[in-house]
Amino acid sequence: MLENDNKHLNDLKLKFESYVPISQETWKEIEDIVVLESVRKGEIILANGQIAKDLYFVCKGVLRTFITDQQGTIYNKNLFLEGDFAGSKASLLQQMPSEFAIEALEDALLFRINYKKYRDLIAQYSDFKNFYIAYLEKNWIIEKEQREIALVMKNATQRYLDLLSQHPDISKRISLQHIASHLGITPTQLSRIRKNLEKE
Repeated sequence: MLENDNKHLNDLKLKFESYVPISQETWKEIEDIVVLESVRKGEIILANGQIAKDLYFVCKGVLRTFITDQQGTIYNKNLFLEGDFAGSKASLLQQMPSEFAIEALEDALLFRINYKKYRDLIAQYSDFKNFYIAYLEKNWIIEKEQREIALVMKNATQRYLDLLSQHPDISKRISLQHIASHLGITPTQLSRIRKNLEKE
């Protein structure tokens, strides 16, 4: 295994252990179900209407989930950067067609995790089950609720500043159009916000 592969595996292990301690036995099993893959900018790793089979961990790069309405208008649902897990959770859980697509906005390096094997490990190892519960609580309940509240309680400038605090270089990595869509505003509104912030 290459040195860089070991680094990325260590990053993945640290991600799991940021929630709960993971035993060496469990970690060895996790290593066996992850595959390191390179994807090119613009590549679709999950198409709209496709049934998801894999979960992804972003080692390097940016992914977006997006929805296309009947008029062909595209809406970004989420952005995923280094250290994030990405996938269509509803499609994975229900084995139903995904209602959105996942695209690489940069050349990216991902761990592909077979979801069936991932679920088998959750059933088999109590520490991994504890990770899964903690992950769900933080990402599907707490952060989802915080984002929903932010959309109502925070203006677009505050939401943009929150994004910059988490990812300071985001505007150098992806287009303003994608950032604006993620924030729920138009590119023109985002340009105005950026100009106003530059004046301050």
